Amino acid sequence: MTSLFFFLASLTLLCALMVVISKNPVHSVLFLIITFFTISGHYILLNAQFLAAVNIIVYAGAIMVLFLFVIMFLNMGKESEQHVKTSTLSKIAGTLAGGLLFVVMIAALKDSKIAGYDPETYNSQIGMVESLGKVLFTEYLLPFELASVLFLVAMVGAVMLGKKEAGEQHF
Repeated sequence: MTSLFFFLASLTLLCALMVVISKNPVHSVLFLIITFFTISGHYILLNAQFLAAVNIIVYAGAIMVLFLFVIMFLNMGKESEQHVKTSTLSKIAGTLAGGLLFVVMIAALKDSKIAGYDPETYNSQIGMVESLGKVLFTEYLLPFELASVLFLVAMVGAVMLGKKEAGEQHF
């Protein structure tokens, strides 16, 4: 089990690094799909099968198809790649922002404790849908309802923006 975790962790980190390093946007999306699948493997190791299935369906399925369509519609070829020049200032700013993010992550994780496995208190149903639903609809009911209202407002806004008025011309 430990060797499987280390294999998935190293594959996740390698593919996430390749998403950033890869010059071809299609290859970046493919590496991101592999990253999502390996994260779903971590969810399965944590006994959260529902989250693993949702991660594969939503992210590796729907979101990645959307990313691929956008990349294909942009039609980024070799000729458009030559016009993109990155200034030294933007490279320094990106390196500085990444370094600061790394420092914040280290500061947040320095006092954390890794809980050991205790067979006496282990609950095998902790990641299942029933226990997730109980926690979601009792402890986190208000944030859940606020998120649903936010999604409803976003859907209505998208319909209103996409609605064509009578006599309106789109160029």
